[in-house]
Amino acid sequence: MPEKNRPKRKSALFGALLLSGLTLLLGGAAYSVSVTARSIFLAQEDEIIPIFAGGDLDDIPALMRGNLPVATTSLIRGEAARTKPPRMCEMPEDYFDTLNDVTDRPQGYDARGAYVRRYTPRRGFLSERELRAARVAWHYFEKFTQETTGLANSVGNYPSTTLWDTASYIAGAVAAYELCLIEKPEFDRRMTQLLTTVKGLELFRKELPNKVYHTKTGAKVDYTNKPGEIGFSALDIGRFLVWMRIIKNRYPYLGNTVDSVLLKWDFSNVIDSEGLLMGSYVDKETGETVYVQEGRLGYEEYAAKGFALWGFRPLLAHRAEPFLTASIYGVQVPYDGRDPRIFHSQNYVVTESYLQDGLELGFDMPHDDSSPDWLHSDGWRAEFADRIYQVQENRWRHTGFMTARSEHNVKGPPYFTYDTIFSDGYPWNTVTPRGDYVPDHAAVASKAALGLWALWDTDYTDVLYDAIIELYDPENGMFEGLYERGQGRVAIFTANNNGIILTSLLHKVQGKILTPFAGDTEVWYTAFRDQDIRERRNYPDPPQEEDWLPALRHSVQLREDF
Repeated sequence: MPEKNRPKRKSALFGALLLSGLTLLLGGAAYSVSVTARSIFLAQEDEIIPIFAGGDLDDIPALMRGNLPVATTSLIRGEAARTKPPRMCEMPEDYFDTLNDVTDRPQGYDARGAYVRRYTPRRGFLSERELRAARVAWHYFEKFTQETTGLANSVGNYPSTTLWDTASYIAGAVAAYELCLIEKPEFDRRMTQLLTTVKGLELFRKELPNKVYHTKTGAKVDYTNKPGEIGFSALDIGRFLVWMRIIKNRYPYLGNTVDSVLLKWDFSNVIDSEGLLMGSYVDKETGETVYVQEGRLGYEEYAAKGFALWGFRPLLAHRAEPFLTASIYGVQVPYDGRDPRIFHSQNYVVTESYLQDGLELGFDMPHDDSSPDWLHSDGWRAEFADRIYQVQENRWRHTGFMTARSEHNVKGPPYFTYDTIFSDGYPWNTVTPRGDYVPDHAAVASKAALGLWALWDTDYTDVLYDAIIELYDPENGMFEGLYERGQGRVAIFTANNNGIILTSLLHKVQGKILTPFAGDTEVWYTAFRDQDIRERRNYPDPPQEEDWLPALRHSVQLREDF
């Protein structure tokens, strides 16, 4: 072949350049595609729902459940959620003129088991007498809160406290701020120090807070205030949870602090598989932890609602069953039907647990954030509370004994009494924790008297009010009460008494103290979802409508029965 007709051969260098060019071209195209895909992915990130092989496609994966909002009545029924009332000093003068008049509402249950009471609570600005009582009650906490820990003493100068009494201190602080006795810097300082201390408390065997702590050191102690651990109380924890939810809902800026406290706790053993509350103690012989059902009618249901406010489902603990009634002055007084000889726990009937439910939770269900003030969605609780009130008024009218019964401290032995409406088969039974009959310790409890006055606007509670509104020592707080048999004042001062008195006065101004949660998701429901901690510590998912506690008295009732 002639040389001029031969094809020219490309050099090796040309081939290398061509290959490099193609590589760069393909690489650039791939990069462009990846950038575009990534931008599309990020733009649609909120719409992506991962599907896990082998799962039920109708169920939301557990990993994602923390991003669901908690189902409440306002969300499910499209009702307007209640709003947080203004502080008393920020209320317009005509604020109470706009409240709904409920005098024409028929008493009784509705189709959902909610209840309309025949009584109405007191509402309005505090009078001078009431404001003075509020200042004196708050002075208890100013005097008996420890600078080192921010914990308040349960009883006067004695440096010991429980979660129950710590909740009473929180109640007092909320009331003091909302009634304008203190301002935000003081409230924030107290709550931040207290919550930081509670977060750092050494737990009972790495589970839940010990029953008692030393207020100066924050150390675990026994009932004699000596170092040691004695178990945890489900009732105390339930009350504390009520006030943690109140703090979080009212003051969202404290929400993450509240969550961080509870996310250190292990809830594995405090609610059993049937929804009963379980406390614990240490066996003296073996040193082992023993878990036992805790709570009786009144306190058990109140504490159960505290757990339910955080997504737990204490189904049986909230149900009134088993209960019996005792006919006293024409009122069927409900009491716990479990036999104390078998269950080794007394069925004391006192005022306090019903007061706390009404003042703090409005006799409403934990998921109810929208019902009007005159309708109580936890109907049987409201109706039972009316009976507890009525029997005490009837006793006064029949016998002349002014009556506002609750457990209370006393000065000197036995230091504490259960001053009951009914217990151990007897009405108006006053007993020590050992069961000894001590009628001389019967008293008009200050916290019960003012709580009844706040929730029942009647001539009888006016009598109670006049008896205790100025029963105070300006240096120490409100006295515990008046002895029924004429021995004078119960000359002792406690966190629980002063906290409930402040709560009662706050209720007069603002009504139901629990306000709705204002956010969407919570750290409480989203934390540790990339670990197994939630499973091990029994942290709940955000409750949906099917998780709501039913407002039922008996296990045989169905929703359709109403």
